[in-house]
Amino acid sequence: MELRQLAYLVAVAEEGGFGRAAERLSIVQSAVSQQVRRLERELGLVLFDRSSRRIRLTAAGERLLPEARAVLAAAEQTRRVAAEITAGAEGVLRLGAVHGPGDRLYRVLAALAELAPQLRVRLTRAAPTQRLALVRSGALDAAFVRGPAAVPGLDLLPLWSDPLYAALPAVHPLAAAADGTPLRLGQLAHLPLRLAPRTDNPPFHELVTAAWHTAGLAPPPPGPPFTTLRETLTEIADDPPSWTVFYQVSGLPPVPRVAYRPLADLTVTTSLAVRSGAPPPAVRRLLQALHLVNSPAPGRS
Repeated sequence: MELRQLAYLVAVAEEGGFGRAAERLSIVQSAVSQQVRRLERELGLVLFDRSSRRIRLTAAGERLLPEARAVLAAAEQTRRVAAEITAGAEGVLRLGAVHGPGDRLYRVLAALAELAPQLRVRLTRAAPTQRLALVRSGALDAAFVRGPAAVPGLDLLPLWSDPLYAALPAVHPLAAAADGTPLRLGQLAHLPLRLAPRTDNPPFHELVTAAWHTAGLAPPPPGPPFTTLRETLTEIADDPPSWTVFYQVSGLPPVPRVAYRPLADLTVTTSLAVRSGAPPPAVRRLLQALHLVNSPAPGRS
């Protein structure tokens, strides 16, 4: 059974004859008659009474007519949805998410909803290396990631940068900065650094360690192990002097006896990781939303 056979059935029924149906369909009458007979043979039914000048549906034809119309409507709906997916206006965007800072992700999703109301977003939260692996395998369409400058098989599209902060004991001489001047890495070179293991977040670990080499400095002595940010900050407040480096997720953690200083010339870049090549339609819509969110408002620089 072919869709065109059902379309011919509907046209003949509505026009009351094979000739008028052929005119409506812009094909020859013999093609309409031939396809309708093939449909009748396949179904084992006579669909039209051909004994009079005006062709009429048989009882079987009357019963099947609404089904044929429903199938044709479903096919048309399938074509429409496919066109919307091709345009990136409908479908599912499988997106790897990243925590904070601020409300950027929510603003991006709101802009995307304005651009493509029918596009559903399925967020996945996972470790950075896993997010990249899921994009590379095709399990995710795109993912937000921090830190990496290059990943084989993926394109990294820089979106925005956020400052990095040093957390150190509030009583340490470097903790006070009346003018808010950022700390330079050289000022911290003598202080043991609590840095999360590379296995926890390779891009961030490499970003921090590379910063010392870029600045022409020897890395600081390793401090006690980094566990979680909250536990590490609590230990920094009470243990012998040490420090850690981090980026904001939901504001600076309010930990007693710990001070925060921004680091000079050291930021972490958030990028959108996509597979190399032309991005799929849903990702193109996401890029449009990101452009809207990142563009300055009218009248601002």
